[in-house]
Amino acid sequence: MLSRAWDLDWSASADALAGARNMFVIGRGSTFGIAQEIALKLKETCGIHAEAFSAAEVRHGPMAIIDEGFPILVLVPADAARESVAPLAADMVDRGACVLVAGGVVEGAVNLPTLRDLHPALAPIGLIMSFYKMAAALSIARGLDPDAPPYLRKVTETR
Repeated sequence: MLSRAWDLDWSASADALAGARNMFVIGRGSTFGIAQEIALKLKETCGIHAEAFSAAEVRHGPMAIIDEGFPILVLVPADAARESVAPLAADMVDRGACVLVAGGVVEGAVNLPTLRDLHPALAPIGLIMSFYKMAAALSIARGLDPDAPPYLRKVTETR
């Protein structure tokens, strides 16, 4: 599963995010945790101010800053929560945002390839694996080194 997810081509999202400074990463339920991880990695390795939100909470204020071209990565879960996430992505497309969708298909969005035959508990692992490959390429395209993020030490010493 991990090899198949790694082989998926998410370069369309790297192209869409090449000049991004700020963005949202939206998940819900099983994809909310990976939304947080993705936002962190976009900050660390790509220099993008990415914020993770639950699809439920983004409608309570954060969506006010979404305007034409604002980049959003939407992680559609493979369980019952998908019923609330896909319509949110469609609404963001209607607002003119640059919407990237993983785990679903939304008209007008950049629909990223994902593994469709996974158990709902494993689907987020496939999504994050495909993301990691794209993030490394995006970091390099932005002139950064994904293996040596600025100001980040892999070991944090505490006293």
